[in-house]
Amino acid sequence: MPKIISPQVEYATLLAQVKQVTPEIFTAEGGFLNMMEGRWQEPGRPREFRSPIDGTVLGSLPMLNQEAAVCAVVAAKNEASAWAATNHDERRTRVQAALDLLRPQVELIGKLLMWEIGKTYKLGFTDIDRAVEGAQWYVDNIDSMLGSRTPLGLVSNIASWNYPMSVLLHAVLVQALCGNSVIAKTPTDGGFISLSLAFALVRRAGLPVTLVSGAGGELSDALVKHPAIDCLSFVGGRKNARNIADALSTTDKRYMLEMEGVNAYGIWDYSDWNALADQLKKGYDYGKQRCTAYVRFVVERRLFPQFLETYTEAVRNLKVGNPTLVDNAGDKLPDLAFGPVINAAQAQDLDRLYADALKTGATPIYEGKFDDSLFLPGQNRSAYAMPRALVNLPRQSELYFKEPFGPIDSIVLVDRMEELVGEMNISNGALVAAIASDNEELARRTAREIRSFKVGVNKLRSRGDREEVFGGLGESWKGAFVGGKLLVEAVTNGPASQPVLGNYPDATYLPEKA
Repeated sequence: MPKIISPQVEYATLLAQVKQVTPEIFTAEGGFLNMMEGRWQEPGRPREFRSPIDGTVLGSLPMLNQEAAVCAVVAAKNEASAWAATNHDERRTRVQAALDLLRPQVELIGKLLMWEIGKTYKLGFTDIDRAVEGAQWYVDNIDSMLGSRTPLGLVSNIASWNYPMSVLLHAVLVQALCGNSVIAKTPTDGGFISLSLAFALVRRAGLPVTLVSGAGGELSDALVKHPAIDCLSFVGGRKNARNIADALSTTDKRYMLEMEGVNAYGIWDYSDWNALADQLKKGYDYGKQRCTAYVRFVVERRLFPQFLETYTEAVRNLKVGNPTLVDNAGDKLPDLAFGPVINAAQAQDLDRLYADALKTGATPIYEGKFDDSLFLPGQNRSAYAMPRALVNLPRQSELYFKEPFGPIDSIVLVDRMEELVGEMNISNGALVAAIASDNEELARRTAREIRSFKVGVNKLRSRGDREEVFGGLGESWKGAFVGGKLLVEAVTNGPASQPVLGNYPDATYLPEKA
């Protein structure tokens, strides 16, 4: 049956709703503004932005230059002292008011995230819902975590595009709850419309938040190095994070730098293939565009036939397509595993990585094919990538040490447990890992040798929030750990006898991994 874009999620309708809910974020001509100096202003240098779904022009990012960004930083710092002096109960009341304003817009924001970053509606809704409910948990529990600790001042936030609500907005709300003024940069690859709507509502509630758009390279000096910045929260790639860490090495700024790593799943002496199949399907959420996605499977060689059968069957049934479509006869959005990757350039880079792996001698074991019924006839598919998997990946292949940040899996076969550990540790630190084994005692012992912040035994591990600690080991993380009390401590000052825990050069604190 022919497909159409669901009237529920038609972009023009959603944009009209945004203009009705938060008219202040627009120019008179309908362009977008930056939130700086306490008001929506500065359209900057507009840069056209297209949806990864089908290339639809969504609007233009209001790109600022460095001079304007410095003005925004200085103004944001000027709000810090008054906010820090505001009674704690009043700050909590205002954050609660912000959450109360956000809740009626959860559905709208979830649908915007479909167009902006290619999420399915289910995942878009989950992203904003986790942000709101996660921040609510902090509002309800802040007293016991904050105690007599005091705010740092101005916290700067630079985050990747994949979780603009549950990572970026969530962090901003908690940072403000702890008494800090906050500045954030919209990701240049998507999410700026939904973030602008959310920040407008948060600002209405009286929170000292600033939101700016611009190229990372141009705004880095302002958002990272400027002396008005007291703390930096960064989520992104290792290259940029290394540069930031170098820039901060001569300062006393607090920082949390979350980077990628090759998250590995080891399989040894294992037989529960139905359970693994469920995990494999779940692992493909959002096309593996997650810092906690498992993209490397290290498998005991004798188990490869069963693994291959399980993997192929699980991945073959994944649906990948346009997340906005419905049948002419109905209005139910499709139950997709994922839609497009973030943009056509990322899809092309995934093709490049895959081709490089084949040229260097890797063996393909799975290549997904598009299902035409899950797209509009003739629609732009340049940002879509189907699942693919390789075995026998040579060390000279770029993918051997690199996180693809997309739906490409690598399978490595090993004959000894020592090999399994070595192959799981090839990226010198990861955020999550997992070991599947019928021998749970062996798996838990082995988990202690894995260079990962969290290691699941016979289960996937995820980022977590609220009371669960999150961070990384080795090159996957630098700075303070976050989650629950540790997130509060990361953005506040306390007694000298209470050091901030994290992955520092002299760190001795490690989490319970398994």
